[in-house]
Amino acid sequence: MSWYQTRRKVQIDDPKPADDGKVTDGEEEEENNNNTRLKIKSLDKSSSRNVVNQEPFMGVKVRRKGSIIRDYKGDYLGVTSIPFLEKILEKHGDKKVFFADKVLKFTSTGKMKRRILLVTDFAVYIVDPDMGTLKRRVSLAAVEKVSLSELSDNFFAIIIPTEYDILMASTRKTEIVNMLMEATQSTSNYELEVLLSNSFEYNAAADLVKEIIFEEVEGGVKTRIRRK
Repeated sequence: MSWYQTRRKVQIDDPKPADDGKVTDGEEEEENNNNTRLKIKSLDKSSSRNVVNQEPFMGVKVRRKGSIIRDYKGDYLGVTSIPFLEKILEKHGDKKVFFADKVLKFTSTGKMKRRILLVTDFAVYIVDPDMGTLKRRVSLAAVEKVSLSELSDNFFAIIIPTEYDILMASTRKTEIVNMLMEATQSTSNYELEVLLSNSFEYNAAADLVKEIIFEEVEGGVKTRIRRK
């Protein structure tokens, strides 16, 4: 079992330009809008309560003071100034970037990889910032929900029933969830579901299910990831 302290500081390097915008295989091996309303479902094993259609995480999720007062910027990288990102988006025809930032992505083996997360009007992109290559593109229509804990950690999982899921960590998790919902609603009438639970399962690979468990401890949140 692997344990991660979510409060530790991790340095994520700035992306470097590259010319190749092709999708590369084997990623799993290697690796607001303040007025927006979210469809929130909270699962607590000690209670059967479900909370639906609340303002983002308010009254349900334990939030850091910084995340409550933080203004949403969306593009933290300056996508138009990074040629390899522009090339990727032009190739697929995306017109609007809702979110762009560096994140940590967890591979099926539990390794952490530095990645760029892009949320556009059509898809979610995972890009290697060192090679400038597209590792994965997921249509927004394929995203069923986002899973995260009720605590002040950095983890979240994008659940994709037709493929394997994406587990990531970011200090801007709340903004990412809101931008995913806003992007989804911009192209369809679908309302993104947000599942809040201090333990949830995700498909780390096509044939590998893992469970992530969150525990509030003194000074932070302890996170455990295990195979099912």
